[in-house]
Amino acid sequence: MDTMNHDALRALLQKAAPQLMELEYETWNFGDSTGFEAMIRSADTLNSEDFRNFAYGWFRSWATRAQPYERLDCTAPGLAIVLAAEREKNQSLLDAALGLAGFLTSRRKIGAVYETWERSPLMAPYGGEELPDEEKAILDSPPGGFFVDCLHFDPPFFAALARVTGDERWRQEALEQAEGYIRALQKPSGLFDHFVLDGWPDRTFGPGWGRGQGWALLGLVDVVEQLHLDSDHEVARSAVSLIDAMVTLQSSDGSWPVVITDPESGEEPSTAAFMATGFLRALKLGLVSGDEVAQSAERALESVMSQCDDQGLLSGVSRAVMACTRASHYGHVPRGFNVPWGQGPLVLALCEALE
Repeated sequence: MDTMNHDALRALLQKAAPQLMELEYETWNFGDSTGFEAMIRSADTLNSEDFRNFAYGWFRSWATRAQPYERLDCTAPGLAIVLAAEREKNQSLLDAALGLAGFLTSRRKIGAVYETWERSPLMAPYGGEELPDEEKAILDSPPGGFFVDCLHFDPPFFAALARVTGDERWRQEALEQAEGYIRALQKPSGLFDHFVLDGWPDRTFGPGWGRGQGWALLGLVDVVEQLHLDSDHEVARSAVSLIDAMVTLQSSDGSWPVVITDPESGEEPSTAAFMATGFLRALKLGLVSGDEVAQSAERALESVMSQCDDQGLLSGVSRAVMACTRASHYGHVPRGFNVPWGQGPLVLALCEALE
């Protein structure tokens, strides 16, 4: 980003990246993946082994654990694990990644997409909106479903396995899953809805959730990068459509509302951090070009940087959203947290801007 002060970007990265190691992680939880990806990326950008050693230690501990796979393993930072195995030439870590991939592909499918949950983690809406009877019944007995967050987990992971192992199976899995998410959740506007429920083939839920657009964009762009897809591929075109929509809906200060199409839903900075990262990656891959996207990325990053404290922590991020059948829910999710799905995209965006 030629017009931004690289010294200021680097100074913030030097404060923000160490904060990643102070956050709470689980093995695994939604959002942890961006934290670990950011540690690996910042290790290269800042030439520091501390971040890489922290992440690799977690990966090795997970790879040698005695417990069987669990449903939350669907949120594992698979892409980062494969990149770590490749860099270290660590066959045991790669074998663990292949075992994880085998588990993930053993799940049943809803349409073309692997089910995230057998019983979807739905909740009554924050803000107290009254649900219609049919949606109350869904909360009483939630069906299985899949969620846009996992567009960032599964397809890039399978794509990285394909590139590293040369196994065509994983390429096909990556493309089938990415295309399945696109066809199920992306709307003509270019934006993605949050989730699909089994038994509701003609309806999607959670329209316009801001951070959800970030999960989708990073997933799409990472698949393009790992598989070297042409710009006319469906996955690449989906990413461009999402970018175009997000550029159009960006606020003048560089931010986006919690619900992209509802300015009254309030601001939440993780969306801008995701978008700055995704826009910059798309520009480098040649998926998009021109000043409009570059300027949008710069405004997004400036917006995020303005919400960092003196220690480099991104403040004001919402907690884990859970899921709800009502769009109003997303604007009432509590904010003010320091979490991997805020700090991670911040650090990734700074690295992209510096490289």
